[in-house]
Amino acid sequence: MRVNHHRAPAVHTITDAPLPMSEDIGHRQRRYLMSMGVRTLCFVGAVLAAVAGAPVWLVILLIVGALFLPYIAVVFANGGREPTPSATFGDPMGREQKPVSGQRPEIGS
Repeated sequence: MRVNHHRAPAVHTITDAPLPMSEDIGHRQRRYLMSMGVRTLCFVGAVLAAVAGAPVWLVILLIVGALFLPYIAVVFANGGREPTPSATFGDPMGREQKPVSGQRPEIGS
């Protein structure tokens, strides 16, 4: 006895398409610039904290942030495209549709 196992063809929806490359690059550029802004604040804060006589641990923490944030920002900026959730046609919560109840007096049936 031979059994044919037919697989249903894969159905792709338009929402499965990734974001346009221009939007992805724009998102990564904004994230990189925000990280570099934080790095700049860390550097300026370290200088101001050292001049103001702040605790040494705070100055060192700000300097470490200013030194390592560029590496982290570059890794995340070059990490690739953002993952996008795929569309599903089913109910994600697994709930069933409510049954239609009897007559509706507001409709007059």
